[in-house]
Formats: sequence, C-alpha cells, structure tokens
Amino acid sequence: MVTELGTKADPRTDRITIDGRPLRSSSERLYILLHKPVGVVTTLSDPEGRPTVRDLLPDVRARVFPVGRLDYHSAGLLLLTSDGELALRLAHPRYGVRKTYRVKVRGTPTAEALERLARGVRLEEGTTAPAEVRVIRSSDAKTWLEITVSEGRKREVRRMCEHVGNPVEKLMRVRLGPLNLGALQPGQHRTLTEREVQQLRHAVGLE
Repeated sequence: MVTELGTKADPRTDRITIDGRPLRSSSERLYILLHKPVGVVTTLSDPEGRPTVRDLLPDVRARVFPVGRLDYHSAGLLLLTSDGELALRLAHPRYGVRKTYRVKVRGTPTAEALERLARGVRLEEGTTAPAEVRVIRSSDAKTWLEITVSEGRKREVRRMCEHVGNPVEKLMRVRLGPLNLGALQPGQHRTLTEREVQQLRHAVGLE
C-alpha cells in the first residue's frame, strides 16, 4: 500500500490496483469473448443509433475492436481485442481459421443441397471453400444445421443456404478456432484465459 505522496511504481514488478481491481497497462492486450445478441450491430458506433457491441461492454475501458462481423440478425460468439496483429490474421482467409454456426433453415435440404454446401457453392465473387455440414434435427418445415467454414466472406453462410434453396431463419456462431461460446448468455461477455489466447495465437502462427 502506498502511504507516501510521490511514490513511484514499477509496472514490471509491482501489482497496481484501484479499489481492489488490477490496473491494466496501456500496452497490455485485451481479449474479450462476447455473446452478441440479435438486434445489435458489430461496430463501435452506429449513425442510425442502433445498439452496438460496444454498448454491451460498459465495464471495459480499453479500446477493443471486433474480429470479423456478425450481421444485425445473427447472434453468437464474437471476439473483441486490442491485439491488432492477431485480429488481422484471424480475419484473413490465408490462415483458414474455422468458424462453426448453428443454423435454422426453411424447409428440409435435400441430399444434393447438403452435398453442394459441403463441396462449395458458386457465389458472385467465386466458389466457396469446402465446408463441413451436419443435420442436427429436422421437421417438415424447418431444419437445424451445423455448418463449419474456413473463409470470412460477407454473410457467407446465409448466402450459401439461400443459394441451395433453404434460406436462413436463425443463425448463431458457436465456435471460432479453439474458442467455444459455451454457456455464455446473449449480451454476456468474459475475458479469455491465458491458455485460450495462446491457442488462438498458435492457430494463426503467432507463437
């Protein structure tokens, strides 16, 4: 405890707290896993006044940026970080970081449609990379799929499903590389563990 005015602290060796909470160094990187709800935009500000992911982090003072995007109508795992190099690599298709989605589509996809999703769908900008597709459950009118992709195209999964005749009604990202959404509820967030950070950096060649 500091009792003398003008005492200096060394951040490399001293643990500095304010009201019992550790003070983060300005150079310390921050990694946050957020469960983005539907109806929130993946930006730090919005000219239309819609809720943003930044609004869901009132206790986070550091400036963090979302890695990739989930559109307004989609929910699930979103990573925010102040680590610019990691963010760039996670978003770049070169590193092939896999993303898994739980998707409710209209109708029941045929075996041919599932095969097309898995093999690659021809979109305007080119054919998508092969994907992993699994039927979770199905009824007469709706089907839940689990789809894993390794690209980061805009609205990729929605466009793929629409292309094969089964438009998406609900979409949730449940996994990003080694990270799982787990039991985190919509609007909740947590800081990544040191092990999770190491796994992420390893996934994109940052040792």
